[in-house]
Amino acid sequence: MNSDPDTVVILRRATAPDARPAADVWLRSFAAALPTVVSPRSTDDVRAYFRDVVVPLREVWVADAGDGGRVVGLMVLNGSLLSQLYLDPDWRGRGLGDRFVELAKERSPGGLQLWTFQVNKPAHRFYERHGFVAVECTDGSANEEREPDVRYVWEPKS
Repeated sequence: MNSDPDTVVILRRATAPDARPAADVWLRSFAAALPTVVSPRSTDDVRAYFRDVVVPLREVWVADAGDGGRVVGLMVLNGSLLSQLYLDPDWRGRGLGDRFVELAKERSPGGLQLWTFQVNKPAHRFYERHGFVAVECTDGSANEEREPDVRYVWEPKS
């Protein structure tokens, strides 16, 4: 995969053909960032979920690295819930996550919330740098991975 730092990346709404590449970014990112978390879904299940539920029914944005619509990141919003933000591991550290969070704040100016796993310390630092505050920790019994998690909230400054 070409990850030339000079490549122009645009953020755009996902369309049906983006479902498979977005799912593949999710799979690569999850494996790289969360090696100790066991996904309860198979690769085929993840791809079907993106095709049948995520892309058609949610507000999905992708980072498109051009040259034929190469998806290198994704963000899923469900109202004020930032439910997913994943970047291809080769594209981390280039400001794409920052751009996605700014877009989420524009799309939900009244505030946002999200969940991340307790083991994902880099995500904690990232979201805290963007003004999110941890407000709740759970034992993971309510998520399908059964992994302890943290709920973060961002509220605009008055």
